[in-house]
Amino acid sequence: MIYTLTTPLYYVNDKPHLGSTYTTVACDALARFQRLEGHEVVFVTGVDEHGQKIQRTAAEQSISPIDHCNRVTASYKKAWNEWDISNDRFVRTTSPRHLPLVQQFFKRCEEAGDIRSGRQTGWYCVGCEEFKDDPAEAINPTCSIHQKPLEWRDEENLFFCLSHFQDKIEALLNQSDFIAPASRRKEIQNFVAGGLRDFSISRVNVDWGLPVPGHQGHTFYVWFDALLGYLTALLDDGGSIDLERLNAVGWPADQHVIGKDILRFHAVYWPAMLMSAGLPLPKKVFGHGFLTREGQKMGKSIGNVLDPDVLLDRCGTDAVRWYLLRDIQFGDDGDFQQQRFVDLVNNDLANTIGNLLNRTSSMSRKWFNESTPIVESKDSDDHALRQVAETAIATVRESMPSMAFQKAAEAILQLAIQANGYLNDQAPWSKMKKGGQDDQVAVDLYGVLESARLVGWLLQPLVPDLSERILSQLNQPSAASNWTEQLVWGRLESGHPLPQPQPVMQRLELEEAL
Repeated sequence: MIYTLTTPLYYVNDKPHLGSTYTTVACDALARFQRLEGHEVVFVTGVDEHGQKIQRTAAEQSISPIDHCNRVTASYKKAWNEWDISNDRFVRTTSPRHLPLVQQFFKRCEEAGDIRSGRQTGWYCVGCEEFKDDPAEAINPTCSIHQKPLEWRDEENLFFCLSHFQDKIEALLNQSDFIAPASRRKEIQNFVAGGLRDFSISRVNVDWGLPVPGHQGHTFYVWFDALLGYLTALLDDGGSIDLERLNAVGWPADQHVIGKDILRFHAVYWPAMLMSAGLPLPKKVFGHGFLTREGQKMGKSIGNVLDPDVLLDRCGTDAVRWYLLRDIQFGDDGDFQQQRFVDLVNNDLANTIGNLLNRTSSMSRKWFNESTPIVESKDSDDHALRQVAETAIATVRESMPSMAFQKAAEAILQLAIQANGYLNDQAPWSKMKKGGQDDQVAVDLYGVLESARLVGWLLQPLVPDLSERILSQLNQPSAASNWTEQLVWGRLESGHPLPQPQPVMQRLELEEAL
């Protein structure tokens, strides 16, 4: 079975920001975990490149829309490469393969009787790419989100008959696991309970879009076009653009991961479109929260936007990934606090994990011929740290599939904390001074080194670079295929050479961080 995971297709109005980086890093952690668990994974990301907003942005820059898209799309590809994102597919909605798929999908909906013509009249926000039916969003008339004047529209559009799917969508939303986290479900249920209305899927005055077959002058509304990018990505395997092939290439998706602001499109509109086209529905839609900075919404006007490029350059991937995945419960809103960021990275990674490995490795090299201690029973049930390690392993493997990254990270950290405490309690340096206790010291140090090895393995999906450095410091393999085999107490070899210890994580200094 293929495990399919998607980020949103990011709109190319600007380069990646911290919010899009956060979503993509989270998906990367889940994708890495699923691969380690032995699943065939298709991790999809990409960009949404059509619509009037792009057309106008390009005109303001005196360049063509495709030149604008090429420029911003290149920044996304560069960013995901620098953040070491392990996506399997990167889809562009301007790709040649996307148009025939969109048109094929549309024809299915049309033949099912779920497309109609009608007039769309009302206030329209180009920034949101949607009509503002809620009076609270159309003030004087200004978009409450973008704080820009709305435009009056009165035009003939094609509509998707969402109203046909009221009962089916209600039934879908009653499934306890379709929308995650559970706190988001009620919001969408309330929206649907108000009655589903048909929504426009075409525009007549937007050139920068895909043409609607059989409807001269109409181009697809950007949301209809963009959602279908998930399918295009899966069919981008060199085979034919044929919706009947989707099941063989990874559809339905196991998880769509998106920001909570676009949950309605993914949890209501998208399933209805798929029902109309006779295609399976995604198994889960996960709407995560927003990031603020020091308690304030990030914005260019305030001047408090966190540039992910700056974070990456000054702090590295491990520090940022750890903070985002360990400090914020994925699904909730999160606040990026610089002091807490520095403290967590230094305390968790540099001190608790890094120092544990460094000092234990140094002692083992000093007292046991630059190697791990030789012990008679490496897999003994009696070692005090074994149960702690096995609890951590179980917690990580239970938490990661539901994107409970914080819980997984805390379990790993707890193992390192317990190992540090055990080392201090046993005080092997005191035993060595007394002499004649080499066997007990060997057992003590072996248990701590084995805990550090398991910490290294468990960190792989969350902070893969740090994981590699920890395992390298223990002279251990790190092939992903060994994950399940390696997560067993006692796999650290006795008498195994240990390299000269090196710090696996540099401390951050507050004034240098941001």
